[in-house]
Amino acid sequence: MENFTSNSFTLRMEGLKITKRFVYPVFFMFLISYIVVIVLNVGILIIIIIDKHLHQPMYLLFCNLSVSDIIGSTHIIPRLLSDILLPPSERLITYQECVVQAFTTQLFGCTSHTLLMIMAFDRYVAICNPLRYTSVMTNKVVIKLTVFAWGVAFVLVSILLGLSIRLSRCRNVIKNPFCDNASLFKLSCDSVFINNVYGLTLTVILLTASVGSMVFTYARITAVCLTSRNKSVNSKALKTCSTHLLVYIIMLLSGSVIITLHRFPEYSDYRKLAAVLFVIVPGSLNPIIYGVHSKEIRKFLMEFFSSKKCFACKNEVFTLNN
Repeated sequence: MENFTSNSFTLRMEGLKITKRFVYPVFFMFLISYIVVIVLNVGILIIIIIDKHLHQPMYLLFCNLSVSDIIGSTHIIPRLLSDILLPPSERLITYQECVVQAFTTQLFGCTSHTLLMIMAFDRYVAICNPLRYTSVMTNKVVIKLTVFAWGVAFVLVSILLGLSIRLSRCRNVIKNPFCDNASLFKLSCDSVFINNVYGLTLTVILLTASVGSMVFTYARITAVCLTSRNKSVNSKALKTCSTHLLVYIIMLLSGSVIITLHRFPEYSDYRKLAAVLFVIVPGSLNPIIYGVHSKEIRKFLMEFFSSKKCFACKNEVFTLNN
């Protein structure tokens, strides 16, 4: 086993505790989950890019969520899969790689919140001010909102990681399946008071802004639906808003489980599993939820598979005739 010293640039990943009996079942379960996340999100991206009817603000913003899910799963699952097949003593990662993974982890979590807040604003304008929607949600506005979502997350996470990188290290074990900000500053024996204050402040501000925007948005949307006698408008509002709200609740519950389990060290194994599922579950459910509830996406898929079926039938008839 390799010897490590303080401030070593080689760290050991504790990873998931899996008995030899379940190594390969768990490996293939995560592998299939990762493939599902990638296929579904890449598929949604391709559909939105190909179909001009889907070149709408709501779907363009959803593209960003798919990109975030792809990044979030890709920077964690492949590395996790390789670690599962290795004994604990050989699960090594360089400090630089750990910093990059931690940055991507925090960026993924922060961006998911900012994107869903912007998507809530899009639904608010579409339902509460439908006549002004096209003038408010222009292509330029969508681009600006997208840059804002990623930019704010990038700056906030950069400061968060900067505070952790400045610390000296006296430990070399990452007690997590992957690197995140908490894993980095827990390597240090220095005071992490500033890290805790900034991290807690960032979490409170992000959650307050996120939950607050959702409550405000859906309160206004509910008020409009209750006062409107247009059943078609109410039906459309219910479908689009329930989709967005369901995606948000799944993400919020997944994150809340991790935060809660952090308070109970005796359940560290459950926290590790919850941390991995935070990437897999929302990433696989988001495209399914939007695909099922989106009339435009369902229409595209039906037309696509119908054309493929007709093409196959024509080929079969041509073959029989010849």
